[in-house]
Amino acid sequence: MPIVHDLSDFVDRAAYADLSDAAERQLKVRVLDSLGCAIGALNGEPIRALREHLADFGGAEQSTLIGGGKTAPDRAALYNSALVRYLDYNDSYLAEGETGHPSDNLGSVMAATEYAGGSGEDLLTALAVAYQVQCRLSDEAPVRAKGFDHTVQGQYAAAAGAAKALGLDPERIANAIAISGTAHNALRVTRTGEISHWKGLAYPETGFTGTHSAFLAMRGITGPPEVFEGNKGFQHSIAGDFTIDWGAEDLERVTDTIIKKYNAEIHSQATLEGALELKRTHGLDPSAIDKIEIDTFDVAFHIIGGGEEGDKTVVRRKEEADHSLHYMTAVALLDDQVLPAQYAQDRIEADDVQSLLRKIQVTEDPEYSDRFPGHMVCDLRIHADGEVYEIHKEDYEGFHTKPMTWDTVSEKFARLAEPYTDAALRDEIISAVEQLETLPANDLFDLLAKVATPDA
Repeated sequence: MPIVHDLSDFVDRAAYADLSDAAERQLKVRVLDSLGCAIGALNGEPIRALREHLADFGGAEQSTLIGGGKTAPDRAALYNSALVRYLDYNDSYLAEGETGHPSDNLGSVMAATEYAGGSGEDLLTALAVAYQVQCRLSDEAPVRAKGFDHTVQGQYAAAAGAAKALGLDPERIANAIAISGTAHNALRVTRTGEISHWKGLAYPETGFTGTHSAFLAMRGITGPPEVFEGNKGFQHSIAGDFTIDWGAEDLERVTDTIIKKYNAEIHSQATLEGALELKRTHGLDPSAIDKIEIDTFDVAFHIIGGGEEGDKTVVRRKEEADHSLHYMTAVALLDDQVLPAQYAQDRIEADDVQSLLRKIQVTEDPEYSDRFPGHMVCDLRIHADGEVYEIHKEDYEGFHTKPMTWDTVSEKFARLAEPYTDAALRDEIISAVEQLETLPANDLFDLLAKVATPDA
């Protein structure tokens, strides 16, 4: 039997009752965290362009847009996924050769759940499926080193999650996954060199096409059954051979994902926490800093530290700033925080941060690389006023060794959502997510429709 049918049987069998208490709780934490990121992104430049795009093209009003209005499910998946992703503040999964953001699948699952008239329990189950598929493929079939983006694994995950939410039978689930996985293999150039808006829109496009594939399969359209193992299939053309026993998989991988404490690329989190600890402990004046040395692990060095994915001292816009360890460390020390405000264009262009980021040197430590992804090890040495201030970090608040509490994530949600909601609506959304398994999913969607858009 083709591998895609093993996977589709896993998706079909998955049930809410399969979730442990810990997995159920962590799913809700990530839904709330993702919705905070989404609401906080409503005024983003590409988000405004997408909203204009949807208004121009229209679409059957079947799935809710965060901030009000409805459109066709695949377009709702595109827009809501873009909201979740744009700030680059949502969760992450660290595999040895791949880093992804499984909450990117929330937009697809929401759109398909609403179309199907599903429950909150249905939404959580489908989201758990998407998490499991994306994370396990990231473990066993990484593609970053071969020049492909982590959205490649996402094509299977988004289609699987949407198909589950739609309640498709195993044959149609297999076709949804096969269509999506065959048709949409994205290049890693999205995140290398000069970074564009597409960094924040690549996975939303995945959500759009993965959801679209599920609806095509729902109509009876078939896809290549040997998408994984066939001649010129995923293994032969991109990933190489790998094995996942889908019959033995559970829905627990969400408990291994991590949440961002700072609005910054995931591999920077321990470094930023360390930098702020040094500043606050020693009362450091950023204007007195002569040099900062950072020793980190290979993935951080190559993606955000100036390694193989390009120079990170040239920072001209938000998309480059949140993928530059130099910028993020500098602005953290100057502003005592890294939040969306630290990516305003005038903040990026300011002389103080542009000067300080060029005083930062980032180096890979092979021993630290060997300990990733189980640890996020780094050293910081700040040279200031003739002194050297040092700190060693192995994790941060939000890493799986120090998980964030519901209360902390609720505070993050409230901070991000405040410009677009009143206190009563924020409390209602938090409460709805906390008891989501007891509600019709539309109860949550109706609340999200009440969020104010910037032009409202």
